[in-house]
Amino acid sequence: MVNGAVQKPAVEASPEARIVRALGARSVVLVGMMGAGKSSIGRRLAGRLGVPFIDADTEIENAAGMTIADIFARHGEPYFRAGEARVIARLLEQGPQVLATGGGAVMDAQTRALIRDKSLSIWLKADLDVLLKRTRRRGERPLVDRIKDLLPQREPLYAQADMTVQSRDEPHETIVDEIIAAMPRYLPAAQEEKTS
Repeated sequence: MVNGAVQKPAVEASPEARIVRALGARSVVLVGMMGAGKSSIGRRLAGRLGVPFIDADTEIENAAGMTIADIFARHGEPYFRAGEARVIARLLEQGPQVLATGGGAVMDAQTRALIRDKSLSIWLKADLDVLLKRTRRRGERPLVDRIKDLLPQREPLYAQADMTVQSRDEPHETIVDEIIAAMPRYLPAAQEEKTS
């Protein structure tokens, strides 16, 4: 009771609402190898959080007017990576959102720094057999035949993400539930709001 009035209990905000408030202008950035589920899990995560989902590869293809495979074939990987870095830098100015990056985006030091500064990053870590099974269905992707070689080069960079979540053959909603349950540990403001 406050000044003689009965105080109604506060309605507790959902975990998703607390997460979005704690993010502020930052994005959630998903990193990991091709086939880790960044796009499919990212779409579901964005839907649960009520923020836009952006796929960096789609944005690159739209900007270039050609597929990533065509960019690689016509201009080579260094050209693609430079464009990818520019697109990700632009997208990170538009948060909050869930942003799925290409598998090699973390190879660029400036991109890693931007992701670190402007987002909560999540590594969707998948075992090699899961990656190979998932990418076998989409053979048009550049570098798909080099996953075994690329994984040991990229994993130390993926491991710099704020969070690591195992991507496995489970329903994507299960993975999204795990991400949402873990996110407050990496967003102190979301934990404080829950306890206050």
